[in-house]
Amino acid sequence: MSVPLRERDRGQVTIEFLGMTPTIIVTLVALWQVVLVGYTFILAGNAADEAVRQATAAEPGARQGACETAGLKHLSQAWRSGAEVTCGGSGYVTADVTLEVPLLFPGALSVPIPVHGHAGAVEEAD
Repeated sequence: MSVPLRERDRGQVTIEFLGMTPTIIVTLVALWQVVLVGYTFILAGNAADEAVRQATAAEPGARQGACETAGLKHLSQAWRSGAEVTCGGSGYVTADVTLEVPLLFPGALSVPIPVHGHAGAVEEAD
């Protein structure tokens, strides 16, 4: 007496799904981390743009303070904690922003790979 095909394959889909679940979860976690890296690049570029915009309008003595304040203004606490903002130059002002990439959840741990943003603008005349 032979067992019908339906009876033999019973539970096969469940077993295959359970076997693939770790692979699916790891793939989703990796994709989420890639999204966080990309978002950190966007934040670093925007912070550098904001910083250089304010630095060009500030007096040379107050340039670094205005630059740092503007660069950190739109960053949430998760990215602001490890951020470095520097401005320099005369005539052509540059701003550099370095951010740490969060690991899975912003504000928890950081990946030891810094992300840099750079912007430059001509100093505004009076």
